[in-house]
Amino acid sequence: MPGPHVVPLVEALVFQRNACAELGSALYAEVLDAVIADVGADGPCAAILRPHEREPFGSALPLRFLGSIHRLVLEGRAPRLATHYPSVGGSPGPSLADDFVATVAELRPAIEARVEDGVQTNEVGRSAALVGGFVEVARRGGLPLRLLELGASAGLNLRWDRYWYDTGVSTFGDPASAVRFVGVWDGRRPVLDDVAVRITAREGCDRSPIDPTDGDGRLTLRAYLWPDMIERRARLDAALAIAAGAPASVHAADLGEWLETRLAVSAPGRVTVVYHSIVWQYVDGASRARMRAALRKAGEAAGDDAPLGWLRLEPAGRVADLRLTWWPGGTEEVLATSGYHGTPVHWGRHSEPDAPQSIRV
Repeated sequence: MPGPHVVPLVEALVFQRNACAELGSALYAEVLDAVIADVGADGPCAAILRPHEREPFGSALPLRFLGSIHRLVLEGRAPRLATHYPSVGGSPGPSLADDFVATVAELRPAIEARVEDGVQTNEVGRSAALVGGFVEVARRGGLPLRLLELGASAGLNLRWDRYWYDTGVSTFGDPASAVRFVGVWDGRRPVLDDVAVRITAREGCDRSPIDPTDGDGRLTLRAYLWPDMIERRARLDAALAIAAGAPASVHAADLGEWLETRLAVSAPGRVTVVYHSIVWQYVDGASRARMRAALRKAGEAAGDDAPLGWLRLEPAGRVADLRLTWWPGGTEEVLATSGYHGTPVHWGRHSEPDAPQSIRV
């Protein structure tokens, strides 16, 4: 379902409710049941959400709503709801639905202000899927990597090589890293240690980049994590600590314009890797068109001394798939599928037969 089209508000809420349940957040599934009922009764949730109901589905209104409220919980401004949120030491109780709706009514102005913000889920777990793609790019190109991340948020996945990966058949990264991916691959595993991976440049862009060393920025990232997913919270906190000592540039820019500018600069002796993860649904049509045009033009100019790879982990039905388009040649293939938060990773499997058409140049 994700995409630029508009769907009815309740349908969007039901879709997100089911996604939360499937991805392991029983708390948000219950909360969204309460929101759906409240919207049907024209309650306080409806008063905040209905002015936005004609926005594209891809703007993730339900997640923006939930994130704005979670932020208030993290700030200590919603003590009644905090008793249910594990992210602040609470535990979901029988009054969760009532307390959620009451909090929305009480803090409506603050929620209305925050719900305008875009979703900023800089999910570090997606590096578990991306890492195999980066190694494949290094293997094909035989050259150092120039990294260009689109929709980079705080740039945590620009630092993917600072994490530790153990597939059971090979390892990669920093063995002392606090961000560790072990046992998250199902079936076939990627080989990560048969090629040297060297990174000579790492840059990203985002419409509203976050400084991972800033307290407000860290709070924003934590607000969009689902409150009962403690493992994801621990991984985020570990990645934020790494980011403090590993600089990476994330520029505030339109994605299409920024990519056009960066790809206009040749990079002989390096592989340029353009990549993004669960970003496409948030990009407007004009920026998508500029991105495709920039990639097509750069791909036509790519040679063995300066190849180009477009690596993306994006929705493909019930899973996300990791696709790589490689120039010279412009060949495309699915390298893996994964969960939307990056794990588990199924290396070498293709997306579902009924998945949406892939993102092509």
